[in-house]
Amino acid sequence: MSTQTTEEAETEAQGSESPGDRRRAEKAREQSGAQDAVTTAEETVHLKVFRYDPEIEGKNEPRFDDFHVPFEKGMTVLDALMQARDRFDTTLTFRHSCRQAICGSDALFINGSQRLGCKTQISDLEQPVRVEPLPHAEVVKDLVVDMEHFYDQMEAVEPYFQTDETPSDDMEEQRQSRANREKIKMSTRCIWCGACMSSCNIAAGDNEYLGPAALNKAFRFSMDDREGEQMREQRLEHLDQTHGVWRCQTQFSCTNVCPKDIPLTEHIQELKREAVKNNLKFW
Repeated sequence: MSTQTTEEAETEAQGSESPGDRRRAEKAREQSGAQDAVTTAEETVHLKVFRYDPEIEGKNEPRFDDFHVPFEKGMTVLDALMQARDRFDTTLTFRHSCRQAICGSDALFINGSQRLGCKTQISDLEQPVRVEPLPHAEVVKDLVVDMEHFYDQMEAVEPYFQTDETPSDDMEEQRQSRANREKIKMSTRCIWCGACMSSCNIAAGDNEYLGPAALNKAFRFSMDDREGEQMREQRLEHLDQTHGVWRCQTQFSCTNVCPKDIPLTEHIQELKREAVKNNLKFW
């Protein structure tokens, strides 16, 4: 007669399992625990999440998946997405990093508006919470879009400080007046999230248009009095083009969705005024 204990039998059975079998069993236990957590939760969040994977047969047609996750006070859309991924479907793909509305990586189309997932409170939204990738951009997978075009437009305005001259003393700093700092302060808050570009109907139909984010970055440097008049004129000449400031139709959509409250439309209008003045020569 065998005297093997139940514990020994379980250990022996586990030893005969392959690593893949063990991972699948562990995943099944986690999903079972997640379902139990949803069942016992006092309140849940209903997410409708856009799904698309061009490399997997059966998933290469766009669709929406439903997720129900336990609600917690202070939960953001990013928190809910992370729970859906970690507890229910590890293939769910989206970008995130700092979770403090600084990196700009989790810009999404949430309930019909461009927002940062980490900044958007679930309690402020109607359910089901509909989460989609940013419009007017190529979808790579699920909620991830290709940002290459956006970065190209930003780079086109040379978003870095360029000065005509530097102090003769290497130890002397290039000072900026308090008034000038206040003038450009809001423009420096851009986190390159792409929400404004996604909301712009002009950018959606004109790939050559620099777009609100790039023009805001151009404003930040062209209005910095440390760069000097010659560099300022060069920047304004670059912006005074068909696909530059004059493509903006003052719709304010970019300003409305900016998560850092930058007055993007105002900055573009000021660039227009400066471009006109730069072309007026009375001598």
